[in-house]
Amino acid sequence: MNIIIIEDELKTAKSLENIILGLRPADKIIGQYQSVSASVTALTEGPMPDLIFMDVQLADGLCFEIFKSVKITCPVVFCTAYDEYSMEAFKNNGVDYVLKPFAKQDIQEALQKVDELKNFFQQRALPDLGDLLSKLSVPSGKTSFLVFKNQKYKTISIDEIAFFYIHNELTWIMCFDKQQFSVNQSLDQITQAVSAKQFFRLNRQYLVNFKAIKEVEPYFLRKLYVRLVIEAPDKLLVNKEKSHSFLSWMEDR
Repeated sequence: MNIIIIEDELKTAKSLENIILGLRPADKIIGQYQSVSASVTALTEGPMPDLIFMDVQLADGLCFEIFKSVKITCPVVFCTAYDEYSMEAFKNNGVDYVLKPFAKQDIQEALQKVDELKNFFQQRALPDLGDLLSKLSVPSGKTSFLVFKNQKYKTISIDEIAFFYIHNELTWIMCFDKQQFSVNQSLDQITQAVSAKQFFRLNRQYLVNFKAIKEVEPYFLRKLYVRLVIEAPDKLLVNKEKSHSFLSWMEDR
């Protein structure tokens, strides 16, 4: 079986390839692509594979954009970090999925399901992905925040923000250029609003952008000490209960 992997995280793509070939040595990975545009080009110009493993959120947008440009005639297994409720749409349309972080057994079961559904995919068209996209709400997070300073309103792009933090019972934005702005939302509200892939809640006071992290080192009592590319007002520590999930978040790029 010829397989294509569409996944913007190189480590995840390589891990997926190793698992597939370990389970199915006779199968071939004929392509790996990280973006919507590269996938569209490959699927338009090259042969259609027998199976695609596809991440939902790619480097340049949602994977469903691919289906608007290319007629996909093979089964697709979606790999995603999003919850089972959002994935019900896939299950009802006969397309399998695995939730990240996935294990060998997850991929094995997905491949077995594809084998069992071969006749289904040969006899029926794939679901309308445009309709699926309109029904599926994939939480990508806020893209900007409205702030007020010097008697003026302005928007701050999420990519400009190094971290959010609490000081004197107020929530503040610290930008990479060291500008600071207060916001009305609580840190809990902001944590829910931003992308969980881009920001991590280190502790009760700090929510940090991945791009702001310079280095991490072990600290006393199995805590982690986080250094940022710009100086923070406080020493940033992650407690031992949260350290494993933090390091997993750091690695999941």
